[in-house]
Amino acid sequence: MMILAIDTATQYAGLALLGPDGLIAEETWHAGRNHTIELMPRLERMLRLAQLEVTQLSALAVALGPGSFTGLRIGLAVAKGLALPHKLAVVGVPTLEITAYPLRNSQQPVWAIAQAGRGRILAANYGLKKNKWQLLVEPFLTDVEELAKKINRPAWCTGEIDQETAKSLQQLCQPRVQLVSPAGRLRRPGYLAEIAQTRLEAGGQDDPDALVPMYISSI
Repeated sequence: MMILAIDTATQYAGLALLGPDGLIAEETWHAGRNHTIELMPRLERMLRLAQLEVTQLSALAVALGPGSFTGLRIGLAVAKGLALPHKLAVVGVPTLEITAYPLRNSQQPVWAIAQAGRGRILAANYGLKKNKWQLLVEPFLTDVEELAKKINRPAWCTGEIDQETAKSLQQLCQPRVQLVSPAGRLRRPGYLAEIAQTRLEAGGQDDPDALVPMYISSI
């Protein structure tokens, strides 16, 4: 199975290729608002360096949101544009699920965060319930102060946490919050590919015609 992962959910974009023996290539960069300009050249370069053609792909994984209105539409359009003519399987994965995924074995709940602009953040809570890793609190739009009120027990915080947000969380939530290191907080497209691989192996995939971005009002 050869999976191409595409993540343009926020100002951070990413691409990854996952093959039968593991990760072949991965790239994450700060795209800002340049997804339209930067995505396809980087995608074509990754395939070229891996000596792969689109016809050799088995499936596409794409970040569904929540996130940037324009970014999500671009990523999904590219995924559909590749999947439909080549009859490739498609798996859509929520943005914050990708963010929380590296901590899926943690015994503590995980708050996954993405920037939403104008001092706001997107947040969702994941953790173990009945010994199963799952979404505990649906993604919502908030700010640091309101999020801190919801963190009422020891938890990890990860994702797009800039220096100001990190400082505020530490001040408001000590000693309840543990912040993942900046490198560990990066939302990696390789994780998106792994999530898609697990779902495909279990027989799950999405209808590319019906797949739409996940938005939260007021973003």
